[in-house]
Amino acid sequence: MTAQTDAPGSVTAVYKVTGMSCGHCEGSISAELSELPGVTSVKAVAAAGEVTVVSETPLDEEAVRTAVDEAGYELVGRA
Repeated sequence: MTAQTDAPGSVTAVYKVTGMSCGHCEGSISAELSELPGVTSVKAVAAAGEVTVVSETPLDEEAVRTAVDEAGYELVGRA
């Protein structure tokens, strides 16, 4: 899946993440990804193993991978 443009100046990307199992996991990943420059919204769903990130510009996938790693989980790639 490619990133889609929502509102002007807004890009949404969905990533597959392994290792999430609860609300604490969702919060950890959301906190790390929220610190990336340009990120305006993060929604992690442990049950689906997906994280939806809304940002001002497309994010560098390596930056996303690093943030997910910092939270203790593994980025599989785009959903």
